[in-house]
Amino acid sequence: MARDEQLKERWDLVVEKLSKQFADGDTLDLDAIIYLIGVQELGQLHREYKKDHKLDLMHIAICKLLEPYGFYEFDFVDDEGWPHYKVKEQLPFLKAGEQSVLMKEAIVNYFVETEYID
Repeated sequence: MARDEQLKERWDLVVEKLSKQFADGDTLDLDAIIYLIGVQELGQLHREYKKDHKLDLMHIAICKLLEPYGFYEFDFVDDEGWPHYKVKEQLPFLKAGEQSVLMKEAIVNYFVETEYID
């Protein structure tokens, strides 16, 4: 199976499973999935978040997702339990479609590593 086909199949599986689990069957978009990963990585699941914290959660997720690609490195957890990352390498300029593919690939890899999908 071609790499792109496998990514699409795995991405569709991630979206389907997460949408059933967290959105009553409504289809979650890329940003919503990134947000969920941020909440998972923070580990404070049963808490309400203000708008600025939601952006911080998405930042945590993006850092975690792009860490295996060498762009970020885990640095420390602060007194409130929030993980912090440092930039190892600047992200290259990517077109919107290329950004989307990179994030989908990183998300699929994240859920394969956590054994949420095969």
